[in-house]
Amino acid sequence: MKLNELSPAKHSRKARKRIGRGVGSGCGTTAGRGTKGHNSRSGGGVRPGYEGGQMPIHRRLPKRGFTNKFKKQIAVINIRDLQQFESGTVIDTQALVGKNLVKGRYDGIKLLGQGDIDIALTIKVNQVSKNAQAKIEKAGGSIEIIK
Repeated sequence: MKLNELSPAKHSRKARKRIGRGVGSGCGTTAGRGTKGHNSRSGGGVRPGYEGGQMPIHRRLPKRGFTNKFKKQIAVINIRDLQQFESGTVIDTQALVGKNLVKGRYDGIKLLGQGDIDIALTIKVNQVSKNAQAKIEKAGGSIEIIK
Protein backbone atom coordinates (compact mmCIF):
# COMPACT_ATOMS: atom_id res chain seq x y z
CA MET A 1 0.00 0.00 0.00
CA LYS A 2 1.27 3.44 -0.95
CA LEU A 3 0.25 6.90 0.20
CA ASN A 4 -1.30 7.70 -3.18
CA GLU A 5 -3.50 4.59 -2.89
CA LEU A 6 -5.07 5.67 0.41
CA SER A 7 -8.64 6.93 0.37
CA PRO A 8 -11.23 7.58 3.06
CA ALA A 9 -13.70 4.85 4.02
CA LYS A 10 -16.82 4.68 1.90
CA HIS A 11 -19.55 7.13 3.04
CA SER A 12 -17.26 8.66 5.68
CA ARG A 13 -17.01 11.96 3.78
CA LYS A 14 -20.36 13.59 3.14
CA ALA A 15 -20.69 16.38 0.59
CA ARG A 16 -22.11 19.64 1.93
CA LYS A 17 -25.70 20.54 1.08
CA ARG A 18 -25.71 23.10 -1.76
CA ILE A 19 -28.74 25.21 -0.95
CA GLY A 20 -30.51 27.51 -3.38
CA ARG A 21 -29.32 25.68 -6.50
CA GLY A 22 -32.64 24.87 -8.15
CA VAL A 23 -35.69 22.74 -7.43
CA GLY A 24 -34.00 19.54 -8.62
CA SER A 25 -31.38 19.76 -5.89
CA GLY A 26 -34.03 19.20 -3.23
CA CYS A 27 -33.18 22.45 -1.51
CA GLY A 28 -34.13 25.11 -4.05
CA THR A 29 -36.92 27.74 -4.02
CA THR A 30 -36.86 28.81 -0.35
CA ALA A 31 -33.38 27.31 0.22
CA GLY A 32 -34.29 25.78 3.58
CA ARG A 33 -35.38 29.10 5.07
CA GLY A 34 -39.11 28.45 5.04
CA THR A 35 -41.63 30.91 3.62
CA LYS A 36 -41.94 34.54 4.65
CA GLY A 37 -40.82 36.10 7.89
CA HIS A 38 -37.78 37.97 9.04
CA ASN A 39 -35.42 34.99 8.86
CA SER A 40 -36.31 34.20 5.26
CA ARG A 41 -35.15 37.61 4.02
CA SER A 42 -31.62 38.50 3.05
CA GLY A 43 -29.96 40.22 5.96
CA GLY A 44 -32.67 38.80 8.22
CA GLY A 45 -32.16 37.30 11.63
CA VAL A 46 -31.64 38.82 15.02
CA ARG A 47 -28.52 40.48 16.40
CA PRO A 48 -26.16 38.56 18.68
CA GLY A 49 -27.44 38.44 22.25
CA TYR A 50 -31.07 39.11 21.29
CA GLU A 51 -33.44 36.75 23.10
CA GLY A 52 -36.78 37.52 21.48
CA GLY A 53 -37.64 40.44 23.71
CA GLN A 54 -36.73 38.61 26.92
CA MET A 55 -34.23 40.52 29.04
CA PRO A 56 -30.84 39.37 27.69
CA ILE A 57 -28.57 37.40 29.99
CA HIS A 58 -25.88 40.07 29.95
CA ARG A 59 -28.45 42.48 31.42
CA ARG A 60 -29.99 39.96 33.84
CA LEU A 61 -26.72 39.09 35.54
CA PRO A 62 -25.35 41.48 38.17
CA LYS A 63 -22.29 43.52 37.41
CA ARG A 64 -19.36 42.82 39.72
CA GLY A 65 -15.90 44.18 40.24
CA PHE A 66 -13.90 46.94 38.69
CA THR A 67 -11.31 47.06 35.91
CA ASN A 68 -8.62 49.67 36.26
CA LYS A 69 -7.79 50.89 32.77
CA PHE A 70 -4.60 52.54 34.05
CA LYS A 71 -3.19 49.32 35.53
CA LYS A 72 0.41 48.61 34.65
CA GLN A 73 1.51 45.18 33.42
CA ILE A 74 4.62 44.13 35.32
CA ALA A 75 6.84 41.25 34.19
CA VAL A 76 8.12 39.15 37.09
CA ILE A 77 11.49 37.40 37.26
CA ASN A 78 13.15 35.63 40.18
CA ILE A 79 16.81 35.72 41.14
CA ARG A 80 17.10 31.99 40.44
CA ASP A 81 16.54 32.92 36.75
CA LEU A 82 19.63 35.15 36.81
CA GLN A 83 21.96 32.24 37.61
CA GLN A 84 22.52 31.70 33.85
CA PHE A 85 24.35 35.03 33.47
CA GLU A 86 28.12 35.35 33.95
CA SER A 87 29.58 37.18 36.94
CA GLY A 88 29.93 40.95 36.48
CA THR A 89 27.27 41.15 33.78
CA VAL A 90 25.03 44.21 33.57
CA ILE A 91 21.48 42.91 33.33
CA ASP A 92 18.91 45.25 31.80
CA THR A 93 15.71 44.85 29.79
CA GLN A 94 17.54 43.92 26.57
CA ALA A 95 19.57 41.22 28.34
CA LEU A 96 16.42 39.69 29.86
CA VAL A 97 14.59 39.74 26.52
CA GLY A 98 17.66 38.23 24.84
CA LYS A 99 17.59 35.25 27.25
CA ASN A 100 13.77 34.90 26.88
CA LEU A 101 13.19 35.63 30.57
CA VAL A 102 10.77 38.42 29.60
CA LYS A 103 8.37 37.90 26.73
CA GLY A 104 5.70 40.24 25.40
CA ARG A 105 5.05 43.91 26.16
CA TYR A 106 5.28 45.12 29.73
CA ASP A 107 5.29 48.45 31.54
CA GLY A 108 8.06 47.34 33.88
CA ILE A 109 10.08 44.45 35.31
CA LYS A 110 10.07 43.39 38.96
CA LEU A 111 12.76 41.22 40.54
CA LEU A 112 11.58 38.80 43.22
CA GLY A 113 13.72 36.85 45.69
CA GLN A 114 12.81 33.23 44.99
CA GLY A 115 15.89 31.03 44.78
CA ASP A 116 19.54 31.73 45.55
CA ILE A 117 22.34 33.45 43.70
CA ASP A 118 26.08 33.31 44.23
CA ILE A 119 27.41 35.55 41.44
CA ALA A 120 27.86 39.34 41.48
CA LEU A 121 25.58 41.05 38.98
CA THR A 122 24.58 44.63 38.22
CA ILE A 123 20.82 44.61 37.71
CA LYS A 124 18.71 47.43 36.21
CA VAL A 125 14.98 46.85 36.81
CA ASN A 126 11.90 48.95 37.60
CA GLN A 127 11.03 47.32 40.92
CA VAL A 128 12.71 44.93 43.35
CA SER A 129 11.56 43.13 46.49
CA LYS A 130 13.49 43.64 49.74
CA ASN A 131 14.32 39.94 49.88
CA ALA A 132 15.78 39.97 46.37
CA GLN A 133 17.76 43.12 47.04
CA ALA A 134 19.28 41.62 50.17
CA LYS A 135 20.31 38.42 48.34
CA ILE A 136 21.85 40.32 45.40
CA GLU A 137 23.85 42.63 47.70
CA LYS A 138 24.96 39.66 49.82
CA ALA A 139 26.34 38.00 46.65
CA GLY A 140 28.33 41.19 45.89
CA GLY A 141 26.05 42.60 43.23
CA SER A 142 24.18 45.87 42.95
CA ILE A 143 20.69 46.96 41.92
CA GLU A 144 19.76 50.09 40.03
CA ILE A 145 16.09 51.12 39.94
CA ILE A 146 15.09 52.60 36.60
CA LYS A 147 11.92 54.62 36.09
